[in-house]
Amino acid sequence: MPRIAEVRAPAEPSSPEQRARHLRILRAAARLGAEKGLERVQMHEVAKEAGVAIATLYRYFPSKTHLFTAVLAEQVDRFGESLPRPEPGMTPEDAVGEVLVLASRRLLRRPALATAMLQSASAANAAAVADVGRIDRTFRKIVLRTLGVTEPTVTDVTLIRLLMQCWYGVLQMSLNGRASVTDTESDIRIACRLLLAPRSNAAAGPVSP
Repeated sequence: MPRIAEVRAPAEPSSPEQRARHLRILRAAARLGAEKGLERVQMHEVAKEAGVAIATLYRYFPSKTHLFTAVLAEQVDRFGESLPRPEPGMTPEDAVGEVLVLASRRLLRRPALATAMLQSASAANAAAVADVGRIDRTFRKIVLRTLGVTEPTVTDVTLIRLLMQCWYGVLQMSLNGRASVTDTESDIRIACRLLLAPRSNAAAGPVSP
């Protein structure tokens, strides 16, 4: 498991040039992670692939945990920006299930990278790795939007947090070869039905087309 370096807080890109450089690093890490997996990726390789100095890489990402958690955050953000519309007549919890199945398919297309991202996000401490909170917030927004909940209750937030933990676990079992693709997708759909049944708008009925 990668160790989080004891250093100052990572820098945040502020100018267009810095944001472009930051994105190149994330894309380079994704390519190398998909090819080599977390343990075999070296930070100097990521810097070279992205065309940046190693000091620049470490300024933004002090460790591989920071780096691959950020890769996951960026992918979750992009997924949230292109959510499919629910099928007409589908219940809200089933609509969430389909969203998570789609997200799972995209992640599992590159299993080595998916493992790197999930291991890093699981190891990351929210106080040291800000992108952990970003992932949680984006995930919550995606689920709430799909459920049609505009004013979430404490119970809603708790249920979504439990669903996220369950989803991570199901994905990890699939990556470990302990669950087939069919079982993985079935488990995700069942988890959504069970965990989201007590949500605040449970009586709202099917999702509008």
